[in-house]
Amino acid sequence: MKTIAKVMKYELSDVVRSRWLVAYTLFFVIVTDGLLRFSGASANAELGLLNVVLVVIPLVSVVFGTMHVYNAREFTELLLAQPIGRRQLFGGLYLGLAIPLSLGFAAGVGIPFALHGFDDPVQRRTLATLLGIGVVLTFSFTGVAFALALRLEDKAKGLAAAIAIWLVTTVLYDGLVLLLGAMFADYPLERPLIALMMLNPVDLGRVLMLLQLDVSALMGYTGASLKSFFGTSGGMLLAVGALLLWAALPPLAALRRFGRKDF
Repeated sequence: MKTIAKVMKYELSDVVRSRWLVAYTLFFVIVTDGLLRFSGASANAELGLLNVVLVVIPLVSVVFGTMHVYNAREFTELLLAQPIGRRQLFGGLYLGLAIPLSLGFAAGVGIPFALHGFDDPVQRRTLATLLGIGVVLTFSFTGVAFALALRLEDKAKGLAAAIAIWLVTTVLYDGLVLLLGAMFADYPLERPLIALMMLNPVDLGRVLMLLQLDVSALMGYTGASLKSFFGTSGGMLLAVGALLLWAALPPLAALRRFGRKDF
């Protein structure tokens, strides 16, 4: 743990000094404050912010994470020459990036809400859900970025793969689900659609947030069937568990790759 803490401390100081992190935090401050000022209600602001979170966080996490791993290659090789375990080194490198990105997002969203103030417990719970989704997506896509950068030696290929994954999960995936739903509309699709939701952390986050806001109609014509499942306590627990699993699996895959990689 001391080794992880030392590596993470160095990574934190390096990332905190980065202008990217400052710009990332200010972006969420400006967007959140603007939505609160012009949307007329906290619920509307949270709904508008959801669309921003589901697009921006995966993009920044996967692209910035991929470039960070490539740029830190020499530093990583230097530390590997020291008597440091690979698990401890990976833990420090990964957490040293995922934690500041998560804190930057949480501060960028939380500060405007705190300044504007809201006393409704339901809206507080919804905001907590939104922050939790953003943090989970940060850890998940940062893990994806590490796995890509460790597998692909060429920086251009790694960055292209990162952008492709972002496009698939945030843009193309929903279109594919709608296409399948339209093609097989005459068949019972509730279970296949739920399974497809589980395979994409972005969709899982969207479903959980929309259920909190009680606007399942915005999920499309599948909203009723999804609400009937995810709206139950068991379905909600399953969705939360699947989302947390998405936060754990990509980093574990990257750790496995890091342990076997010949630097």
